[in-house]
Amino acid sequence: MPNNKQAAKRLRQNETRRQANKMVSSRMRSAVKRVLQAETSEAASEHLAEATKRVDKAAKKNIIHANTAARKKSQLQRAANPQG
Repeated sequence: MPNNKQAAKRLRQNETRRQANKMVSSRMRSAVKRVLQAETSEAASEHLAEATKRVDKAAKKNIIHANTAARKKSQLQRAANPQG
């Protein structure tokens, strides 16, 4: 429980930011999952642009680290490319 007005405001701000970050993170994970669970490489390629966009936005907002974003995008590219 906050003991002063400043602490109460920080609590409200933190909760608002947590919800916003959770939404961005959830959308990113869903987009990534669609690529990784695609039946064919064509289907994965269709979802790749959206997933890359979501990963980049999460990195830009510091929800994930830039190196994590680069790693995820690399994994998505490999998953979307046809094997061979």
